[in-house]
Amino acid sequence: MNAIAKKIPIGKIAVHLILLLGAVSMLLPFIWMLATSFKPPEEVITWPPTFIPKHPTIENYIEAFQAAPFHRFFLNSLIVSSISTISILLTSSLSGFIFAKYRFRGKNLIFLLILATSMVPFQSYMIPFYLMVNRLGWINTYQGLALPLLVMSFGIFFMRQNIITIPDELLEAARIDGCSDLKIYYSIILPLSKPALAALAIFSFKNAWADFIWPLLVANDINLYTMELGLGMFQHRFTVDYGSITAGSVISILPIITVYAIFRRHIIEGITLSGLKG
Repeated sequence: MNAIAKKIPIGKIAVHLILLLGAVSMLLPFIWMLATSFKPPEEVITWPPTFIPKHPTIENYIEAFQAAPFHRFFLNSLIVSSISTISILLTSSLSGFIFAKYRFRGKNLIFLLILATSMVPFQSYMIPFYLMVNRLGWINTYQGLALPLLVMSFGIFFMRQNIITIPDELLEAARIDGCSDLKIYYSIILPLSKPALAALAIFSFKNAWADFIWPLLVANDINLYTMELGLGMFQHRFTVDYGSITAGSVISILPIITVYAIFRRHIIEGITLSGLKG
C-alpha cells in the first residue's frame, strides 16, 4: 500500500481537484440559466428554488420571440460582430507584421502610442466619438454600430508579440525566392500565426457581441437593436421577466460558444506544434 501511495501524484490530484472546482463554479451559473429558461413562471420564483424544472416548457422561448423581434436582434449582433472580428484580424495582423518585422523612424513611439490607447476606457471619449458619428450621419446605421469595433490596439500588440517570434530567416529566404511583402504576409505570416489569430478572433467576437453602451447610444430604431439591447426589453419598471430573459440569454451565448468551438482547434494545434518544436 505504501508503494502504491508513493506512486500517486498527490500534488497533481490536488491541482486537478482545484481546477475541477473552479470549472464547476464557472459553469454553474450557465447551467442554472439554461434550467431556468425551461421553467414555467411559478417555478422561477418558487422558494426554495429547484435546480431541475419539474414541468419543463419551451414557452419562455416562444414568448421571447413573440415579445420582441429577437431574430432581428440576433442578425444585427451577428453582422456587427462578424464585421468587427474580420476587421480586427486584418488590421491587427498587418500592423503586427509591420511593427514586428520592419524598421522605420519613430516605430517605437508610434507603437507605444497605440499601446497607450488600450489603457484609455472607451467611456472617456465616448461622447466626442458619438458627435463624430452623428456628424457623419451614421446614427441608426450598421457602420455606426461597428465603427468603434473595427480596430483593437490590444490586438495589434498581441499579434506583434506573436509575429516577432517568427524567424527572420524565413522572410529573407522568401524574398530571395522573389516573394513580395504582401505574399510573405499571406503565405508565411498568416499560416504561422493561426493560434494567435484564433485566440484574437474569439476575444474580438466576444467583445463585439457583448457590447452594450455604444449600441444603446447609436441604435434608436428597434430594428437595429443588438441582442444585448434586446434582453433589456424584459426588464420592466418594477418586475423582471426571468423566464424570457434567461431564454434570450441562452440564445445570445450560442454564437460565442460556436466561435470558440470553431477556433479552439487551431489554438490547440498551435500549442501542440510549438511543443513538438521545443
